[in-house]
Amino acid sequence: MGIRALLLVLMAGLTAMACDESLSKLAGPTPSLEPTFASVQKEIFETTDAAGRVACVNCHTSTGRTPAGGMNLNHDAAYDQLVNVPSARKPGAMRVIPGDPENSYIVHKIEGRAGIVGVRMPFSGAPFLKDGQILILKRWIANGAARN
Repeated sequence: MGIRALLLVLMAGLTAMACDESLSKLAGPTPSLEPTFASVQKEIFETTDAAGRVACVNCHTSTGRTPAGGMNLNHDAAYDQLVNVPSARKPGAMRVIPGDPENSYIVHKIEGRAGIVGVRMPFSGAPFLKDGQILILKRWIANGAARN
């Protein structure tokens, strides 16, 4: 039984390593992006990525002004501005619904889905988030949108 348990642990470790490798490849211009809030905050909201997509805090900041869309993505405010918070511009829409990325309005805005108010984010236009970056953001939401 000891050898069988050891083999299971080794297989789980190899699977986890393969998943991490795939995740970094998916992240494209943000290879350190992970499905955690801390990573999304740093790699998406606060950083202009290698593809030239501007950091979200360029517009969504309260530094000296009212943030775009009434949403402040500065480090100390972002989580409380996103999770279980209604959109300021689209009645009935919630910015982030833990466990439900497909109905989270932030996903609609970054994908440019039909029915959004205004334009696809970032407002400045292309380059937009890459599909892999969006997938990782959606995975954070699907995993419960924890403050991790």
